[in-house]
Amino acid sequence: MEIKITRKLLDDYRKLKREIPVLELELDEMKKGDAGFNNSTVFDYRDGYPRPQPVVGFDWPLYERRKKILDGKKDKVKAVKEWINTIEDGQTRCVFKMFYLDGTTWERIAVKTGYSQSPDYPRLMIRDKFLKERGIS
Repeated sequence: MEIKITRKLLDDYRKLKREIPVLELELDEMKKGDAGFNNSTVFDYRDGYPRPQPVVGFDWPLYERRKKILDGKKDKVKAVKEWINTIEDGQTRCVFKMFYLDGTTWERIAVKTGYSQSPDYPRLMIRDKFLKERGIS
């Protein structure tokens, strides 16, 4: 599945990275602990009339849904990383890596790139200009 890089995906990147370990822990807990077990009720007709009986088992549909969500988030994170690494201009790539991959603030990026007098410059003139040139909104 091809993942299209959008402004929303870039903005959600940090959140996605934070959610992945939580989901992995949740899935691990489901497998190892009681969190993956669910009960259901079935009707027992052995006596000729329905009697509700509880049945306890691993909740595979829930596990598979969460696994699919986790895999989707991992794919998006991977796509963003690969896309950033394909940016040809070194300064632009550096700004994108610092902000999205490393979580650096715009003020720190401005200092590191030599624009400490104008902390908005890397955001407006490097990132936003690059996204606008590529038609990414």
